[in-house]
Amino acid sequence: MSTKKLQNQDGFSMLEILITLIVVAIALLGTAGMQAYALKLGQGGQFRNQAVYLAADMAERIEANKPFSAASGVAGYEAVVAAPVNCSAAACTSADLATRDINNWNIAINNLLPSGQGTITRAVSGNLYTYTVVVSWLDRHTDVNYAAAAGSAVAGTSAGEDVTAAGGTRLSVTTTKTVRGLI
Repeated sequence: MSTKKLQNQDGFSMLEILITLIVVAIALLGTAGMQAYALKLGQGGQFRNQAVYLAADMAERIEANKPFSAASGVAGYEAVVAAPVNCSAAACTSADLATRDINNWNIAINNLLPSGQGTITRAVSGNLYTYTVVVSWLDRHTDVNYAAAAGSAVAGTSAGEDVTAAGGTRLSVTTTKTVRGLI
């Protein structure tokens, strides 16, 4: 009689091992999925840090080039057409320096952010010139290729967050810098 009980329990042990292997496999797949999601969020945080740095950098460049940014006869940084200017070969004017700043800034945005864009606008109030610097990029995209995802905006999104038809979200960072005019 004890021999029959041993024979019946041999198959039960094998079933326990198979169930344990299935549970462990599911747990490992879940852990791998959570790791991939954490990496995706980490990359999004890196894009945000880069955008904040780029916006603050341009605001400081505007303030550093006060003769150009606060000149009443000049439209300001928002009107600069970016073209390469070599200021290390010869002395630059303040307009040349502004052109170089915009060119370098646009290159950095394109290199560091997926579908990155930068805009600068200026508001004049008496002797104060307030520049608004906006850096935006495409984030939270489902495909591997960020650059191919620039699409049209989807209705119902909030300011600073523009969901594109390609599945990504356009996020932006805004900073302002006020420069007092030259006296």
